[in-house]
Parts: sequence; structure tokens; C-alpha cells
Amino acid sequence: MVGLNKNILRSILIASYIILIALIIYGISALFSYLNTGADRSKMLHTEIKKVDQYLPKLVWAPLQNEGRPMDKENLNALQNDYLDAWYVKQIAYKTNKTAGIKDYYTDSARKNLYDFIAHNNAEDISIEATTLNHNPTLEFFSEDGQLVVITDRDVIEYKRVFKADKLVLETTETSIYKMVFLLEDGFWRIRHLVKEDTEIYKSKTKTVAVDSLNIKGINYYPQANPWQMFGDTFSKDTISKDFKIIKDAGLNSIRIFVQYEDFGKAAVDYKKLEQLKQTLDIAEVNDLKVVITLFDFYGNYDVMDWTLNHRHAETIINALKNHKALLAWDIKNEPNLDFDSRGKDVVIAWLNTMIDVVKSNDNLHPVTIGWSNTQSASILKDKVDFVSFHYYEDLDQLDTAIKTMKTDIPNKPLVLQEFGLSSYSGIWNLFGSSEEDQSEYHKKIQGIIADNNLQFMSWTLYDFAEIPKEVVGRLPWRKRAQEHFGFINQNGETKPAFQYISKE
Repeated sequence: MVGLNKNILRSILIASYIILIALIIYGISALFSYLNTGADRSKMLHTEIKKVDQYLPKLVWAPLQNEGRPMDKENLNALQNDYLDAWYVKQIAYKTNKTAGIKDYYTDSARKNLYDFIAHNNAEDISIEATTLNHNPTLEFFSEDGQLVVITDRDVIEYKRVFKADKLVLETTETSIYKMVFLLEDGFWRIRHLVKEDTEIYKSKTKTVAVDSLNIKGINYYPQANPWQMFGDTFSKDTISKDFKIIKDAGLNSIRIFVQYEDFGKAAVDYKKLEQLKQTLDIAEVNDLKVVITLFDFYGNYDVMDWTLNHRHAETIINALKNHKALLAWDIKNEPNLDFDSRGKDVVIAWLNTMIDVVKSNDNLHPVTIGWSNTQSASILKDKVDFVSFHYYEDLDQLDTAIKTMKTDIPNKPLVLQEFGLSSYSGIWNLFGSSEEDQSEYHKKIQGIIADNNLQFMSWTLYDFAEIPKEVVGRLPWRKRAQEHFGFINQNGETKPAFQYISKE
């Protein structure tokens, strides 16, 4: 028994020794790893502002024909990253009048000018919101020792808003040429010298698309089982194919579908969902339907520093689908005027204006529109869109007058009534709501107005839905119940009386 206790004690001591040695080794290893993290310059220099997923203007290098040492890909990528980071930290500094990050991307001499400018703005209560949208740099010189670079950046498109005491005093978009000298210091390509050699007011080079053959008789579409969640794990080609056949057989020729900005991955587009979007267009083509794609659904930020991410998102989707035979048009955004009060009318319109340029610069064949929520906003950017889309859920007795007013204000662009409808819900949450018969009379009447005014149209919507996401109309039950019953087909899959007026023919 005594021998057994000694063996147990000996085993405990050996195990304790092994554990102690392991802890010591682990501690040394952790310390070594920690010290090695100092090689990561972003941690070593406590840099919190980074370009990745925050700042992605379009940048196209001229062919490399520089003097001095040939530039390798690794150095070029490092130079490009630090260059864009330098722009980003400068713009954050001008917006906040703080100098965080400046020292990481500008040398002593260059940062003094920036510090003086920031101090002046701070004293005068001036702030600047700005972003660059396009860069076209040319590498002019790369020193033999690999420590100095000279570049010229042409056609830099820069948007800026200048505020004095929080009041907007200047809004402008400029095209400039910049000349810069970089030094390699502590692993950073820092700007030593920067000169704006030339600048002029930016003029869009995009052109309108001919829409003489535009003939939209369509409907806004979501599958009944997963409205506002069409793409993802619940995506069903069979369901979409069945629904598109119903739409085509009903005498319609087009559908409007929605791409949610965050759901599709923002700047880093989810290629699985992009493929599902393409498959949706494939099914539309089989059924001889054309597709209006509405971009940026559920997006409502519009912050100037978000713009380059928005542009890369749109660019990816457009270039993936612009040659598809089923594509009819691009709708920049659904009802952006509803964000005027919360985000500022000027910045929303500026965002729309630049987004039209992005879409048209990537696809000059398909027309562009904006889905305004009412007739009063329809004339905004009327000269930049190719056709004007508006929604109408108001008194039908006023619609004819509203259409005539729009035709006077917008004489040279087709008008598309892009959303309209009436809920057939009348229940505990709305005792005085409309019935299915009321809904049918509504569609009969509005199709008459559409025919009399030679309008094109897309109604809301094919199905009644069992569940509406709170992001669409909020949590209030009377709003959700009403939104669930706008369809031409009820939740049991039966056509409602209004179905006979789904098309004006």
C-alpha cells in the first residue's frame, strides 16, 4: 500500500513537471509570436484606418514604361495600396479635422501642409466630405535602389462637399491631374510631394439610350414562399419557372426584380447569389420575359465614403449580366426619395447622379431608370435617365391629372407606372379595408387610365404573402397584414377577381 502511494505521488510530480515545462514553452512561444506581430506595420504603427472594404475607387494603371528600375508586381501592389490609403486617411482627416493616420502615409514635409490645412479648417469650423471615384496613374520613375517613385495620376474624378458651421456651402465634382513623389519609409510608400497640376469641372460623357421600342407590360416579382429573400438557400428554379409561365400566360412581357445590397455582399459580391440572379434571367429568357433589375434594395446610407464600395458592387453585377438577352433595363434604386428627409436630399441625388454614370460607363446598351415613390419626384434627374419610373398608391381620381403634369414636365421621356396596387385585406387590424372585389375594381379602373394615357406599367404584385419581413414595413401588424394582400393570387394559390385585370389587354 505504501509502495502504491509512492508511485502515485511520483506520477503526480512527473505530470506536474511536464505541465510546468509545457506552460513555460507555451509562454515563450506566445511572447515570440507577440513580438513578431511587430512586423505587421498596421499593428506596429497602430494604424486603424485601412482601405480594405472601405475605399475602392476604380484604378487603372497605364502600361509600365517607366524610367529607372523595372517595377515588379509586388512593389506595384504595395505602392497602389499605400497610395489609396493615403487618399482615404486624408479624406477622413478633412471630414473630422483630426490627423489620425496621416503620419503613416505622408512624410514629414508633406504632412506639415496637411496639418496646417486641418488646423485652419478646424479654427474656421469648416469640414470637407470628399471621395475620389477614378484614378489613372502612370509610373514615371522607379529609382534603382527601390526607395523612390514618381507617378502622374490623370483624370482623377473627385467629388466633394464643403461645409461651414455644418451648412453646405459648396458641392462640386472635378477632374484633376496629380503629380506625386513617394519615398519608401518603414515599409510604407509615403507621399513626399504632391502637386495638383490641372483641374476642371467634371463633365459626364455618358449618353442616353434609345428607348423607342420600349414596351413594358409587367409586374414586380417575388416568389410567394420567400418574398424579399428570393436568393440564397431558398432559391428555387422550379418555383420561378412556374411563376414566370403564369406571368407570360397572363399577357405580360416583363418582370421587375430586386438586388439587396448587403445580402449580395456589398463591394465583395456573393458569386453564388450572382449566379442565381443569372439563372433567374435564364428562366425569364425561356419564358420570353424581359427583366428590369433594381439595384441597391435596402441600402440607405449614401455616405460619401461609401460611394466607391457601392460602385464596385454595381460594376460587378452589371458586367456579369449586361450581355444577357433577357435584360431589359437597370433601375438604380427603389424609392430613394423616401430617404430625402433622413439622409439629405442633395446627397441622395448626388449619389444617384454618380451611380447613373457608373452603370452607363459599364453598360451603354441598356436603359437606366430610377423607381421614384411618387409623381412629384419623377422629374428629378430626368435628363440623365432613359425613361422615368414612378409609383402610385394614392387616390386614383388624381392620377390622370398627375400624369398630365408629368408629361408637361418630362415631354421627351417614356413614363412607366412602375408600382401600383391595392391591398385586399380587411380584418381585425383594418376593419375598413378593401375587399377582393374592391381590389378588382381598382385594377379595372387603373388599367383604363393606363390605356388612356398610353402608359407602360408594372403592377405590385403576383402573390399574396404569408409573411412580410419587418425590414419592409416595420413591425406594426396593421401595416404587415395590409402588405400581405396586394397579390393577384391568394395564399392558397387561387387567382383573385383582380387577376382578370392584370393586363390591359
